Amino acid sequence: MFAYEIHHFRSADLIREAQHERLAREALRGRRAARREAARRAAEGEVHTSRLSRIRSARTA
Repeated sequence: MFAYEIHHFRSADLIREAQHERLAREALRGRRAARREAARRAAEGEVHTSRLSRIRSARTA
């Protein structure tokens, strides 16, 4: 009976540990997705033009 109880406690402990690891992975995935979304929004607002090439004028002789 004692071995059965130890087995039962160990099994419950492993189940709790697995659930904790799943939650940690899910939180990590959520943070990564939020970071990607923020980077996408930041890139959306930027305008990449060659403004410097228009400002410079050719040197005259």
